[in-house]
Amino acid sequence: MLIDADGEKKGIVTISDALNLAEQNQLDLVQVSPSNADVIVCKLLDYGKHLFEKKKNQSSSKVRIKKTSLKEIKFRPSTDTGDYNIKLKKIKSFILDGDKTKITVRFRGREILNSGMGLDLLNKLKKELIDIAQVEQEPSLEGRQLLMVLSPLKKK
Repeated sequence: MLIDADGEKKGIVTISDALNLAEQNQLDLVQVSPSNADVIVCKLLDYGKHLFEKKKNQSSSKVRIKKTSLKEIKFRPSTDTGDYNIKLKKIKSFILDGDKTKITVRFRGREILNSGMGLDLLNKLKKELIDIAQVEQEPSLEGRQLLMVLSPLKKK
């Protein structure tokens, strides 16, 4: 069975006639049915163009996924309000860009005795960012650092 470039059925044709017709129209003869079928179906088409269209459709159908990276912002327990606001803006920009953000409060010397100040700072950040971020890792003390990881809210 032969199908021409316009999609019309030409009927059952010999292989030599099909090859001659393909050569006259400057097209390729492509078998579209399995080899073990009762009637072998062939089609006249520009195979290079067909492959290009297929590849183009595949690449456009793929969903582009942005890789999330981990950004880090460091605080001190005695961070002043001006510095706090600047770092808060930076955290918001990271989260709105789709990046996870690791927030670190670093203690030096005897500041570790007042680790509650760092915990208060992280809780304050958590409250201010609740509308755009979710807590992925709750605040935890690791050595002389208090860590918390925020990630963007999942879109529904």
